[in-house]
Amino acid sequence: MTTELQASQKSIYDTDFVGWVETTVEQLRTQDYANVDWENVIEEIEDIGKLEKRAIYSNLKILLLHLLKYRYQAEKRSNSWLASIVEHRQRIKKAFKESPSLQPYFTEIFNECYQDARELAAAETGLGIDEFPVENPFNAEAVLNSDYLPGGDDSAV
Repeated sequence: MTTELQASQKSIYDTDFVGWVETTVEQLRTQDYANVDWENVIEEIEDIGKLEKRAIYSNLKILLLHLLKYRYQAEKRSNSWLASIVEHRQRIKKAFKESPSLQPYFTEIFNECYQDARELAAAETGLGIDEFPVENPFNAEAVLNSDYLPGGDDSAV
């Protein structure tokens, strides 16, 4: 690829992302591999993987947050908490169906997400952070089980 074409593609990438995508797709379809902006293609593919992982992290954190609220504020349980639990379970399960390779990442971040959810639960409920156990009272299988909702007295499930 010529230096002039590289500079032109970099400029398009930086100033008109959709235009760059359309150009790149056309180059790939027509097998014009010599003119593809490979550096940015690789960067974008890597970013897609990162986005998928961030979505798992975010959905798991919100799921754990609402499970904590459900367990520790039984008197304030609401349909919106239940809906959030259902929605975030569905999002995670759909992501696993589309990308099974995300399942080990889910397991890897499970306890880290719990710590973030614990902090959020304290902020949202007004309860002291010490009201929520430091050690994760949930297990990964249970939180994804559509039939599971924590009670006030269940131990590590």
